[in-house]
Amino acid sequence: MSESTKENNLGWTFLTNHAHVLLCLAQTPEMRMREIADKVGITERAVQHIIADLVHAGYIDRKKEGRCNVYSIHQGKKLRHSIEEHRTIANLIEFIKDYSENTSE
Repeated sequence: MSESTKENNLGWTFLTNHAHVLLCLAQTPEMRMREIADKVGITERAVQHIIADLVHAGYIDRKKEGRCNVYSIHQGKKLRHSIEEHRTIANLIEFIKDYSENTSE
């Protein structure tokens, strides 16, 4: 078992489920709720609530294309907590994207 897997068994992560859902949508804007739920490790119902929160707060827009939803992210929006409000959604996405690209080799 890798060190990362052992740490994940502790029951918490540094990023919230809201961040995880947002990052899934940044990677694949047409990702279905079931896929997001599987990837994040939460229920589809929880994903629905999180997406509703993100839409309501103006972080994402939802557009219907056929039977699917496609999401666009407002990357210029500031992060919500006072500790991180000097950063944007784009900064978060770029940070995780850079890390993912460097570890996938």
